[in-house]
Amino acid sequence: MPRLPLFLAAHPKLTVEAILDDRDVDLIEEGIDVGFLMGMLADSTMVARKIGQSRRLVLGTPAYFKKAGEPSTPAELADHQAVICDLCPAKGRSTGSFRSSTAEETVTLKGSVRTTAAEGLREAVFAGLGLCVASEWMFQPDLDNGRVKQVLPAWTLPSTDLWAAFPTGRRASAKARAFAAFVEDQLRQTNFRR
Repeated sequence: MPRLPLFLAAHPKLTVEAILDDRDVDLIEEGIDVGFLMGMLADSTMVARKIGQSRRLVLGTPAYFKKAGEPSTPAELADHQAVICDLCPAKGRSTGSFRSSTAEETVTLKGSVRTTAAEGLREAVFAGLGLCVASEWMFQPDLDNGRVKQVLPAWTLPSTDLWAAFPTGRRASAKARAFAAFVEDQLRQTNFRR
């Protein structure tokens, strides 16, 4: 949203209706020209193009880590409260496979708070309800200003892909292609990788 004025300045005759929803949406049924989806595509017939990729990190507030301690290995995450985000298509995924240069560990997170929206995940973490595993993009400003911190930096998780998806069965409009290209360009200028 903060970069949307750049797009509208370049395309002054267009309007943008932003539907922010963390559930699966039928693009045709809801009249959407282009959707942006994270993770694995649930519908293999969808017309989609990968436009970015983001690291997944273990994050929490400095206050949470001061109270609960900082984990030094993925196995220690089992001793922490986690805020778990049930986003589709990763719904219910509370298990993660961590890799380092010499080892691999699979950990199941536990927590008393689950949410179905990215905003809910962020606010629960800010409230000190636990740590989380999230895409770097979701917390980038907060990492930069110290509101949250990353732990286990020597360990990696599978990254999250971002897709521009267009309604199946019809040609993507010029305005939808232009907006997808704009988002891809903006992501290129941030921490997303292509």
